[in-house]
Amino acid sequence: MGSMLDRHIAFVEALRSAGLPVSLSEGLDAVHALAGLGLADRETVRAAYAATLVKRQPHRAGFDQVFDLYFPALVGDGIVRHDLAPETAEEGPERAGVSGLDGPAELAEFRESLVEALGMGDPDALALLAREAVQRFGLIRGRGPGEQRWSSYNVMNRVSPAELVGRVMQGLGLELDDDPATRRLVDAQVRAFEGLVEAEVRRRAAEVRGPEHVARYTVRRSIDQLDFTSARKSDLEEMRREIGPLARRLATRLNRHKAARRRGPVDFRHTVRASMSSGGVPLEIHHRPRRPSRSDLVVLCDVSGSVANFASFTLLLVFALREQFDRVRAFTFVDEIHEVTDRFRPGGDPAETVAALAASAQHATLWGRTSYGRAFTRFAEQHPDALTPKTNLLVLGDARSNYSDLALPVVRDLVHQARHAWWLNPEATRHWDTGDSAAKDYGALMPMVECRNLVQLGQFVQDLA
Repeated sequence: MGSMLDRHIAFVEALRSAGLPVSLSEGLDAVHALAGLGLADRETVRAAYAATLVKRQPHRAGFDQVFDLYFPALVGDGIVRHDLAPETAEEGPERAGVSGLDGPAELAEFRESLVEALGMGDPDALALLAREAVQRFGLIRGRGPGEQRWSSYNVMNRVSPAELVGRVMQGLGLELDDDPATRRLVDAQVRAFEGLVEAEVRRRAAEVRGPEHVARYTVRRSIDQLDFTSARKSDLEEMRREIGPLARRLATRLNRHKAARRRGPVDFRHTVRASMSSGGVPLEIHHRPRRPSRSDLVVLCDVSGSVANFASFTLLLVFALREQFDRVRAFTFVDEIHEVTDRFRPGGDPAETVAALAASAQHATLWGRTSYGRAFTRFAEQHPDALTPKTNLLVLGDARSNYSDLALPVVRDLVHQARHAWWLNPEATRHWDTGDSAAKDYGALMPMVECRNLVQLGQFVQDLA
């Protein structure tokens, strides 16, 4: 029982390190749930932990990775190959790899089996093949005892599952581009196989180095806490799916705050007149109606390579919230300013629009190097009517201007012309004012806020409301 308690405490600590907000009371709820359900079935244990510790769906992927490290389904190699000679099977994984089970003919046979499993969509078959792939093709040779000996990169480099999509489609009687829906399903099966391979490598590494080490260095933080600038392609797609729900929650909050502020100042004459019916006691306070109004929003967005991911997500959120403002205007820049408001047409796909802007970012650059001073100056010269006393100004960028002129007087005038001004910076605060960063200079003119992930982005707009 003490061993299980130690494992529970270590598991909860690993979840917190992975970015999941697990409180002491929730940990106790998990213990009570396990006491009632028992420990006989691993998936029941997983479900009990998930029901008591996971608050949001984006946290589930990280939870499952940590759970598989602390409560593995298998121990050791995890496969039994009946076609191995007994003397080879007894020589261990390293010797098995040397004995010819990872040669060209064996690789071709394995890929054929993988094509069949991908076409059938059989999760059990994919799991078995993932374990076999790590065993046969994932070995890192020359590693000693206590060192990680398996690599998902080795597996993907040898097996190349993404190259098998065409063969799977042919096995289903289709050409590669005949049925987009079926191809998406096959692509999803390929990604599932890749995930199973990575999970198997983590499991084996945890046996060698311990689950604490693997959880600390290989489990990625939840998608809403992952830095924009370090996100992979698969992460970007998941982040984009989070933008819509985030925008709806923030829009609801904005509307609630507006409803709370709908009443104007106290109408003393109406209040006193109404109090005459109660002997002069003002039982009901009357207010003057507040004139409905919505402000404008102007966004200046750095689209240089270092902050491209951050810029795309903030633009997506801004235009998801555009109905909360009377008018939204967006400008992108590297060193030249360019208005892109007309790219966001009603009914269009904002994600596709942002991707098209990123692909054609060269239209906003002249010298090829970020220059905030030049961009601000050109904005003031070309769009003098963009900022008014009812306009909110939002600047998105890392404030790194390659040691060029910052045009601080121009920025000061822009801030004075606007109703409010904010700057969202995707860099960690500890990196501000290092190298060519001008965060301190610009931060003296307008509030500069660290915005590295979806949580901080949502918190900013929530505070803005």
